[in-house]
Amino acid sequence: MIKSYFLLVIALLFTLTVSFGQTQKYASWALDEVQNAIDHCEEKALVTLGNLDDYKKSPRTIHAGEKHWNTKPTGGWTSGFWAGILWYVYEGTGNEEVKTAAEKFTEEIETILARPVKSHDMGFIFSCSYGNGYRLTKKEAYRKTLLIAADSLSHLYNPIVGTILSWPAQVHKRVFYPHNTIIDNMMNLELLFEASKLGSNNEYYKMADSHAKVTANNQIRPNNTVYHVLVYDDKTGKAIQKVTHQGYSDESVWARGQAWGIYGYTLSYRETANKKYLKIAEKLSEAYLKRLSNDYVPFWDFDDPSIPNTVKDASAASIVASAFLELSEHQSNTKERKFYRTEAEKMLRSLSSPNYLSGTENEAFLLHSTGNKPKNGEVDIPIIYADYYYIEALVRLKKILESERAGNQTPKQ
Repeated sequence: MIKSYFLLVIALLFTLTVSFGQTQKYASWALDEVQNAIDHCEEKALVTLGNLDDYKKSPRTIHAGEKHWNTKPTGGWTSGFWAGILWYVYEGTGNEEVKTAAEKFTEEIETILARPVKSHDMGFIFSCSYGNGYRLTKKEAYRKTLLIAADSLSHLYNPIVGTILSWPAQVHKRVFYPHNTIIDNMMNLELLFEASKLGSNNEYYKMADSHAKVTANNQIRPNNTVYHVLVYDDKTGKAIQKVTHQGYSDESVWARGQAWGIYGYTLSYRETANKKYLKIAEKLSEAYLKRLSNDYVPFWDFDDPSIPNTVKDASAASIVASAFLELSEHQSNTKERKFYRTEAEKMLRSLSSPNYLSGTENEAFLLHSTGNKPKNGEVDIPIIYADYYYIEALVRLKKILESERAGNQTPKQ
């Protein structure tokens, strides 16, 4: 196992390094290259599984100089990413050992439903774990759990404002008071949209659609960048404050926030067919690309005055790469379809280079992600959600390439 692991890493790094040659710096991916990258992730995941002994905890970060993941008890907002990674590895490789582990880590997450809902993160937690699990297995128990999770999330919806409350705990402290909505929350709409299809409650769809509309009206600047946090009056629904929590400043462009917006409006278009959402996703993408550095991985905040002497955020790049692959499939124009696909492949090519791929350095897939720089939290280290969206993007690209090889146009996401 160890020998094959190191041989696989060396082979992958050689392949990717060659692709970064002067004349082929951002060459399109071949299907076998994508599979090699997925197999590399499989090998990494198996190593991590061998070092985990508690299904009630999941990987979160790896600190500088460390080899292994630091874990967190089930309950935090990142609880579903590890199970989701395992589901994608299983989807990409067919490894039954990984599937069994995915089931065990997924099913432990259900314990969260026994507690009062703490935040909007129910979507992150359950869509990544149970959502992927149901998509791949169609287990009835998973469908029921997704419906319960969606119902829990729906209790944070304020019909006067028209959005989901993101941080109840902050409201209790009278911070971001009385109703706050963060751009990250766009990602959690997937749980509500999915529940509306899996059950018979169309109210979930209406809540998700309203949230997307209100966010579009209030949280996007005229230059098509996004505010991190919107504070609303919960009695009138009026936006009363536009601030940041993780960006450089209230008016700066926090890279991962822009990534959440791109991904969130792409999935909202998928679920509603509302072309306004597609146009928003495209405009947010244009603003992101306009500010992107030459290696296709953004600095943590596009407006940090210390650029280029500051840290990158590989997690933002992996989120956008995955979003762009889906966005490309929503384009009716061949030129636009190729544009988003090519940009996504460039991002994945850069992330899969020795500059960002962890290789033998530690158990993670990717290096150089940044969580909350203003608070010096999780800065320039591997973070689990970067790996999640990276493997998601690889599996999406694999399905696109396989579909093209089979003579089809649009694979099922």
